[in-house]
Amino acid sequence: MSNLIIEKLLSRSKRTDLPDFAPGDTIRVQVKIKEGDKERLQAFEGVVIARSRGPQASFTVRKISFGQGVERIFPEASRVVDKVDVVRSSKVRRAKLYYLRSLRGKAARLKDVDREHATAATR
Repeated sequence: MSNLIIEKLLSRSKRTDLPDFAPGDTIRVQVKIKEGDKERLQAFEGVVIARSRGPQASFTVRKISFGQGVERIFPEASRVVDKVDVVRSSKVRRAKLYYLRSLRGKAARLKDVDREHATAATR
């Protein structure tokens, strides 16, 4: 009985408008920024280095900004995440790409691969 209630609540909060992406993909996340009483969108573009699944799914995006590494963890169910676009896909052999934290410049490159991603409209 309680499992049915939990399943209903989880299915209601699950997002269906996010595209399929995996670790190694470069994505652009449109984040809602609140400035006073106004709201605007700000893009955060970087490589997905980790993704967790389940009811509280999240993904970690890493980018280099002015020579400094910046990581942000985005919960998938968050209202702050407005839209996610897949910019390019890369071939990786791991699920967690934490080793990219210690690499700089050309050593941190990933091999591009053509992969078809299902968008929210095609699902």
